[in-house]
Amino acid sequence: MSDHLPKGPEWGTFFLILACYGIWFAALALLPQISLVLAVVVSAVLVAFHSSLTHEALHGHPFRQRWMNEALMAPQLNMAIPYNRFRDTHLDHHRDENLTDPYDDPESNFLDPKVWQQMPRWRRRLYRINNTLLGRILLGPLIGQICFMAGDARAAGRGDWAVIWGWMLHLPGLVLVLWVVNLTPMPFWAYAIAAYLGLGLVKIRTFLEHRAHDQMHARTVLVEDRGPLAMLFLNNNLHIVHHMHPGVPWYALPKLYRDQQAKFQSANENYTYTCYGEVFRRYFLRGKDPVPHPLWHPGE
Repeated sequence: MSDHLPKGPEWGTFFLILACYGIWFAALALLPQISLVLAVVVSAVLVAFHSSLTHEALHGHPFRQRWMNEALMAPQLNMAIPYNRFRDTHLDHHRDENLTDPYDDPESNFLDPKVWQQMPRWRRRLYRINNTLLGRILLGPLIGQICFMAGDARAAGRGDWAVIWGWMLHLPGLVLVLWVVNLTPMPFWAYAIAAYLGLGLVKIRTFLEHRAHDQMHARTVLVEDRGPLAMLFLNNNLHIVHHMHPGVPWYALPKLYRDQQAKFQSANENYTYTCYGEVFRRYFLRGKDPVPHPLWHPGE
């Protein structure tokens, strides 16, 4: 399997995206009349699944034409993260030599130790809670959104038109999502909770995707899960496989891993978990990493 994108459209992924939108609308239209709690839970799962599909789209699936993927995924069901901004920051994250860098990796959860030392005590306590799995699920979407929007606001203030345009393109999709919700019995407040919980589910995957390590590939995890969460995350739990072969579509990752398992485990120096159950047992109420980057040196 090469790093290159498959030739031609990936119709299976395309129809999976259409199915996600269709089931999402059906859940909003039908489930609130049965149980509002059930409607919120199912909608949250679909928001998380749509985020996984968005991740596929920004990597060039199902279409080779960038604008087609952009149009297909423009209605972001989480309402919070513009597709173009997710695309740009995530592709920056794929510069593996910068992984976990507090400044150059947009998805790093580590902070510059100097910044950490200057934080008020209450904020450091909040970040420590956020470094447990439970904290990341409950607080991570809020903390991440505040930091993300603050950074984009500063960039927009400097006249960064990629950021400004990304948010402008987000507005039609946001209006469409809100209009569809308004057509259904789902209250807006309930859908907002579902969207937040969906982002929280995504945090299960991103919680330990990368660790501080002096070797580039050893920073990226393998979670050998083949259960519901692996499907929800479209096999992105095999994260070192994705980082080393970013053009490989979600459905081909398991076979690629099986065929070259020893290579990937050697590359990431066995930064491996058997399943997400193991992750929950170890880190549900306990932090995995320190918040300040443990390998960060003054002047870097």
